[in-house]
Amino acid sequence: MADATKTTPKIQILKGAAADLSAATYQIFDESHTMGNALRWMLMKNPKVEFCGYSVPHPSENHINVRIQMYDELSSLDALLEALSNLDDLCETVEQKYQDSLATDTYERWEEQS
Repeated sequence: MADATKTTPKIQILKGAAADLSAATYQIFDESHTMGNALRWMLMKNPKVEFCGYSVPHPSENHINVRIQMYDELSSLDALLEALSNLDDLCETVEQKYQDSLATDTYERWEEQS
């Protein structure tokens, strides 16, 4: 019988990764094209990343696969963690700017006409 308390890890490395992780495919659970495309964009901004692509294996599967290949046998895991951190910082900055804009009350309001 399976352990009911066991949870699926958020990220796991799929089989076939290089021993030094210079090329690996990561499976990220509970994510879709929204995260995949943003993460791929952030990874490709890194000049040490040779290739990055993502896929949603099937719409009914609740995960994405992200393939990362690095130059000079660098760690794709380090690049992934850096990209996730940078993406988090970007989202925090956008949210803060949005909240600041709402607080200044200088946006255009539209009243719905009956």
